[in-house]
Amino acid sequence: MERIRTTAAGSHIGERVRVQGWLHNLRRLGGISFIILRDGWGTIQAVTEDETALAPLRDANLAVETVLAIEGTVISNSQAPGGLELQSPRLEIITPVPTPPDIPLNKRAVNTALSNLLDHAVVLNRHPARRAVFRLAAGAMLGFRRTLTALGFTEIQSPKIVASATESGANVFKIDYFGRPAYLAQSPQFYKQIMVGVFERVFEVGPVFRAEPHDTTRHTNEYVSLDVEFGFIRDHFTVMAMLREALAGIWETLAEGYSAELGLLEIALPPIPATIPHIHFSDAQELIYRQHGVDVRGEPDLSPQDERWLGAWAHAEHGSDFLFVTGYPMRKRPFYTHPDPSRPEYSNSFDLLFRGTELVTGGQRLHRYEDYLAALARANLPTEPFQSYLEAFRYGMPPHGGFAIGLERLLMQLTRSDNLRLTTLFPRDLTRLAP
Repeated sequence: MERIRTTAAGSHIGERVRVQGWLHNLRRLGGISFIILRDGWGTIQAVTEDETALAPLRDANLAVETVLAIEGTVISNSQAPGGLELQSPRLEIITPVPTPPDIPLNKRAVNTALSNLLDHAVVLNRHPARRAVFRLAAGAMLGFRRTLTALGFTEIQSPKIVASATESGANVFKIDYFGRPAYLAQSPQFYKQIMVGVFERVFEVGPVFRAEPHDTTRHTNEYVSLDVEFGFIRDHFTVMAMLREALAGIWETLAEGYSAELGLLEIALPPIPATIPHIHFSDAQELIYRQHGVDVRGEPDLSPQDERWLGAWAHAEHGSDFLFVTGYPMRKRPFYTHPDPSRPEYSNSFDLLFRGTELVTGGQRLHRYEDYLAALARANLPTEPFQSYLEAFRYGMPPHGGFAIGLERLLMQLTRSDNLRLTTLFPRDLTRLAP
């Protein structure tokens, strides 16, 4: 008999089927036994009053997480989880497990400290709620790819071992590359700009590495970046409009194909406005001063508290969980950022706040060769490490720009998790290298 998924059982009512997975739970009420099997998609209940049917589990004294197959007849039962159950089951043990995990996986939530959850993530990520988070991550990447491919973008994969730092010599992991210095890539920034000269529109999904000594709830040292770069733009507002389309496409994919995970995690996708509201950096600082009496005017960046205040303002004023902050000071942006022609101390760049937390950074880039030479000189950076990068601009590049979405932070804000590590599959931070 061919195996079916637990989620497909509803199409086989009255039929004999075979499911395979892990023993999620075994409950006995009087003379009735309820066997819950979990596969990679969901769970299904098998019911029996026949003690001999349990012999494969009982005789070897096997525990939950034992891998098994169950053959049974699919019956509709409104009292059963999911409205279905298997009757007259026959069990087959595939991989016996004699002792259960120290932390039960058949409770509604994983009740343990964060450090313990991460230490044992190789097993605890099997929990349906943990699994749902990472299924949503897959859905977000799928929606991102679908949307951009439909808009004429080409997916690329850039190297993660690079000869020079993307943004500066700081906050990079230096490695020994056969006797020469090299670095783990902070972002695919240089390569995605170069590839605008090949394809015009490119995107990438891949890991990036930041050697930042942050020990906060919203930072890790490796994360998945959803990167976009495209040419022939007007300015950073063109890029902001494209970002809105990418997010809307992610939301559409999650709504269409991941309702079970959204339901399990009790997530309602917040609406994305047709035009996401925006505020200039200087106006944002003035707003914070007027509303909260905290004088942040003249500061080169926004603090997490500033972002939370702005997120609350956007929700109250515009009914939006999203807010663009535009025009960050040039001194806080990388050398390749295009300045605002009318206010050159500010940049044609932006951050997107999602529920009061920075989710996306992007903007317009420089595109003229001579402007790059001047920008590197102002930043006191030598041109020699950037020769390959600069070659693309020496031979003509259009006005272009792009952005990068942090996948784990997107999930953190979407699920309202209080720590980025809860939405990171196997986090890497200041202290963690395993599992």
